[in-house]
Amino acid sequence: MSVEAQEADDALDADLRDVVPHDNDLVVISVVTAGRKVHHVLMDQGSSADVMFWTTFNKLQLSPDLLRPYTGCLYGFAGDQVEVRGHLELRTTFTDGVPSRTENIRYLIINAPSAYNVLLGRLTLNRLRALASKKHMKMKLYDLGGKVITIKSDQKEAKRCYENNLKTKRGVFMVTTRAPSEEGIAPVEIARAEIAQERRPEPAGEVLEREIGGRTFKLGKSLGQVAQDQIAKVIARHLDAFAWPASDMSGIDPDFLCHRLTMDPKVMPVRQRRRKFNEERRQVIKEDTKKLLSADHIREIQYPELLANVVLVKKANGKWRMYVDFTDLNKAYSKTPILYQESTPW
Repeated sequence: MSVEAQEADDALDADLRDVVPHDNDLVVISVVTAGRKVHHVLMDQGSSADVMFWTTFNKLQLSPDLLRPYTGCLYGFAGDQVEVRGHLELRTTFTDGVPSRTENIRYLIINAPSAYNVLLGRLTLNRLRALASKKHMKMKLYDLGGKVITIKSDQKEAKRCYENNLKTKRGVFMVTTRAPSEEGIAPVEIARAEIAQERRPEPAGEVLEREIGGRTFKLGKSLGQVAQDQIAKVIARHLDAFAWPASDMSGIDPDFLCHRLTMDPKVMPVRQRRRKFNEERRQVIKEDTKKLLSADHIREIQYPELLANVVLVKKANGKWRMYVDFTDLNKAYSKTPILYQESTPW
């Protein structure tokens, strides 16, 4: 390995020393704008615009007279319109102490709830030639003299902002560009708000049961006989793609699919006190556990350091659904926000 490559590896290792292990935390930093230090600034490489939320605008004690009209529209992920109060340019400073970089940034002022104060997107990142690394939880850019500025992301604040969004069901905004519509409306900016709670799909209209390959399927009654036969042939050819009992899912190679939890080494394992259940619930737990054991989804261990109880919830049809109480485990590993794209390689 050359001297330059070794120095580069050493620099990367140094950037990881103060990072708490995590799966995919967001890069959240602080900047100085309008003469004040603003925290909870999200570096969002999936956004094509820079956004400041209305509550932040008011906290900075800026006059609404400074806002210029914004001719575009913002729409939520589900199509709901988001109010845009206007836009303005503010001198914004990025610094890690001594070196600093100040640029004029054009912010869209959005009247929508968010745990973040400001969202900085690709426009600013590209103009600053900045790199934001989720792995290293840092953002790096050059000052005007060519010196590297390294701004650390506050992991605790990043987790707190993300969890607040989940608790209050606030929108996490990602701004992209929508193509012109058929009515000739100009391209608009879209803010991806929180995804509405998914509902289980239901059949449209009446259904009929049909046995295919020894299994019972439900097909739409409105389909013609020819269409039903064609669908049945497709299902019969791919019958191995369907699973009925849990045992049909056994034998998955961990090298192909494996879920990993990035644990915080500072958190100690917790053994919950064993809960007592009545006879009905004990029977449900026993049957569900047998299914998981037969499918090799779980295995028995002795004297565990971490023990979590199961929780039973009655469904609308009167049957029980078994969950695991991961309350203590959730405190020990980083939450993974899935709405954001992977960061630029460091």
